[in-house]
Amino acid sequence: MQYSQGHIGRVFTIRFDDGEDLLTELRRFVRAVDVQTGTIQLLGALREGQLVTGPKEPVIPPVPHHENIYGGWELLGFGTVYPGTEGPSIHLHAAAGRGITSLTGCLRNTVGVYLVVEAILTEFIGIQAVRLPDEKTGVSLPVFERTLEPEPPGEPGAEQP
Repeated sequence: MQYSQGHIGRVFTIRFDDGEDLLTELRRFVRAVDVQTGTIQLLGALREGQLVTGPKEPVIPPVPHHENIYGGWELLGFGTVYPGTEGPSIHLHAAAGRGITSLTGCLRNTVGVYLVVEAILTEFIGIQAVRLPDEKTGVSLPVFERTLEPEPPGEPGAEQP
């Protein structure tokens, strides 16, 4: 297990309007206000988008299974921001629903806003992290400065120095 400790910095509320590309505009905003690490909460609706809804088979590295959505889908999402190899790296998962159909997955590519998407971006200060491609899993993972070693067998709950 890896971790980093920090505290909450600035908090932003953002409105994305009908027709805007949610991921493009979110990346643009994060760069413009220079957020290095943080979390994103979303609610609103999508006109179109693509979600990775898991692997085709549970193997490592995974081959992603994609689902496309079109029309007005309700959206509830949560994500993280870390520095990446090409600037801010945003990893955003969402649940999207229309009628009695719902999908949950990682938002990818073009994600068009329908009516409005509201976002709350909470900045973290002091977090030492970077999102890097991981050779073993084939995906980009956050890498933190500290490691918490597993507890030795037979000593659950024992305090570590």
